[in-house]
Amino acid sequence: MNSPLKLDRRAFLRGIGGAALALPALDAMGAEVTDQLPRRFCAMYTANGMSLPKEENGLDDWSWFPTAECNGEFVFGKSTEPLSPFRKQLSFMGGLHHPNGPKADPHTCSDMWLTGAPLQDPNRAVYNSAGLDQVIALHTKQYCRQPSLVMSIDAGTGFLSRTGTISYSLEGRPIPAENNPRRIFNRLFRGDRASLESEREKLQRRIKLVDAVAESAKSLDRQLGKSDRERMDQYMTSLDEVESRLIASERWIDVPLKEQDYSHLNLDATSEGEPAEYYRNMFDLIALAFDADITRSVTFMLNREDGMGISDTFPLKLGLSKTHHQLSHATDKEGQSHFAKYDHFLSEQIAHFFERLNGYKDREGSVLDNTIVLFGSGASTTHNPRNLPTLVAGGANMGLRHGTYWRREDARMSNMYLSILRSMGIEQESFSDSTGTLSDSIFSRA
Repeated sequence: MNSPLKLDRRAFLRGIGGAALALPALDAMGAEVTDQLPRRFCAMYTANGMSLPKEENGLDDWSWFPTAECNGEFVFGKSTEPLSPFRKQLSFMGGLHHPNGPKADPHTCSDMWLTGAPLQDPNRAVYNSAGLDQVIALHTKQYCRQPSLVMSIDAGTGFLSRTGTISYSLEGRPIPAENNPRRIFNRLFRGDRASLESEREKLQRRIKLVDAVAESAKSLDRQLGKSDRERMDQYMTSLDEVESRLIASERWIDVPLKEQDYSHLNLDATSEGEPAEYYRNMFDLIALAFDADITRSVTFMLNREDGMGISDTFPLKLGLSKTHHQLSHATDKEGQSHFAKYDHFLSEQIAHFFERLNGYKDREGSVLDNTIVLFGSGASTTHNPRNLPTLVAGGANMGLRHGTYWRREDARMSNMYLSILRSMGIEQESFSDSTGTLSDSIFSRA
């Protein structure tokens, strides 16, 4: 018999034009890859920028970015004060941008946040490119039941330039997001053989229907408008996503889940109810999924751009004067103050999430120590694609060193993404339009 193939885990696949993609971990790379601590990633996005008040309004202490120092340490602004207990586990990152951002419709900043793609390029066959979360999922999916978890305040994908997801497949197509806590819980924690078989039957019926019209669709393709072709692509991406989840679940069906306490969950919470309760239940589901090692790649879109979706009304529910999108355009003192107060509300929810992640323990350290959490927006102030508000937390066991406000003028977001990949042990040569890593930053191992 031939001896088993043995591969170097730093091996690369080389494609057209010399592009390189790091191989995902394979059985042929040996047992050492399975002995490592889990390395996880979670990206959380809020639309319309963050509070960076005008100087003349006298609200500097409400700035999302730190504006003061004390004894050599940055001082949290009032809008991020709820995060202060986690000072040693997080850092603010200033000056980041996507070079393609100023070239695009400002409402597409959420689309490109995790990809950095040149969305306006007419020569591109597909609108977007691979998202950071899906590149990570490619390398972590063999260790967990679900390749990735894509969540949003609104389900589905939305529509072009007003998308309801921040996750894009390796082929650059939007991945539908889920927003219902009960459906998310059932998918993650209630998978049994009967439910998988039922889902498989539904999927097969849908695939047969698509196959039945495939030839007609090809002949009609020239007659279909661009938006119709995009809808067909999104539908196929949705089917592919369901199938990949089923395949992953079937492999793990006989492996028992970790015993956990779900009593704190309210699976009937909805985005139409009380905002804090809804967000906290969604964050609790992510924390439980990480603790049980069900997935290692998660995205959560907290708000959509340009006033789209239910979350635009959340500030009104909290007693603030205008909707989220309207507040983001405010130039007066009251409007900018209320925008900052909504950032404070979001900081409270994220602090709750960090507390949950710290409460769950891995073999070494907490779940947060083994998770890189990215939180930010695709604009700083309204429609401004520079100095993107960015916070990175966790990852202590992946070499991240926190407690700083790092800033460099016009630093590439894609360079930070490459640093995240390297910190997660994914030895990719580049990501999007990266020119290197942020080697002088919190990513000490980049």
